[in-house]
Order: sequence, then C-alpha cells, then structure tokens
Amino acid sequence: MPIQNSPYAAFATLLASSAQPVTPAELHGLLLGRSCAGAGFDAETWLSDAVELLGAEPDEPVRQALIGLQEMVKGELAGDDITIVLLLPSDEASLTERALALGQWCQSFLTGFGLVAGDRALSGEAMEVLQDLAAIAQIQDSLDESEDGENDYMEVTEYLRVAPLLLFTECAKPAPPTPKPSLH
Repeated sequence: MPIQNSPYAAFATLLASSAQPVTPAELHGLLLGRSCAGAGFDAETWLSDAVELLGAEPDEPVRQALIGLQEMVKGELAGDDITIVLLLPSDEASLTERALALGQWCQSFLTGFGLVAGDRALSGEAMEVLQDLAAIAQIQDSLDESEDGENDYMEVTEYLRVAPLLLFTECAKPAPPTPKPSLH
C-alpha cells in the first residue's frame, strides 16, 4: 500500500482535488529543466510556464505548492549539495507506476530545458545528458516487475539526481565575479 504522506502523493492529491490533469513528476521535470537551462527563479515566470502545462490558472493551494516547489529547486541548485531530490512516487508504488512517472519527468525536463535554452550551443557532455534524458523518457514500458527492473530503475534515478547539475553548471550557474584589475 503506497504511503499517502509522501511528497509526491500529497502533491498528486492536491492536483487531483483541483482537477489538474498533470502529475507532480511532470511539473517538477518542467521546473528543473527550465531552471537548468537558465530561466532563473522568478516565481511569476515559473507560474506562467506551469499554467501552460496545467492548461488553466491554478487555484491558490496549487499556486502555493508550485511556488514551494520552485523554492525547493532553487535551494538544491544554488546550494552546495551535489544531488537533486526527484519528485517521483515512493518505492511502495509499483515499478510500472514509478517508471511511467520517471518517463514523464524526463519528457517534461526536456520540454522545460528546450523552452529556455532554445538552440543554444552546448558542450558534448551536455548534449549527452540531454540524449540520455530522451532515452530515459522512453523507459515506461521497458522495466519488468523484477529485481533487475528495480535495479535498473534505481540506477536511472541515481543518474538523474546528478546529471541535471551538469546542465545547470553549463547553462545557468552564475559565474563568480572576476576581480577588477588594479589601476596602479
């Protein structure tokens, strides 16, 4: 039985209660993708992009949850940690459900990244991460309910906790200020 107080379950319940046809994984992927591409952390810009995915203005509880989600992502990307917490179903959910959410997360990440990055030139490493995300987005039908399937899922999620940071570092992380040359 899934744990109902997991962040994913709580957000999914909130979205369902306001008749929003998207998953928390899709919203988190979109937010993280646009953030890693350099969108910054302006709440109104994020809410505007979220409205496009939601298809309508969110009610106030969903709006507040979206702002909270952005604050969480901002803290992770601007902090000293080297991992991201993925908003995905808990391990108690079936592997099929988790794989579907993982595919949605990756697809939305790519959408968010593409919205902001456009056709900006990227390093080979960054392109490889984007290609990996595109391949992972297709994962939903390829994992079996087995120990091997669980291991594969775990490996992919571990990769996704760090891979987006490469994109953020390349595209969005502010450069440290350069010292001004002395005049004497």
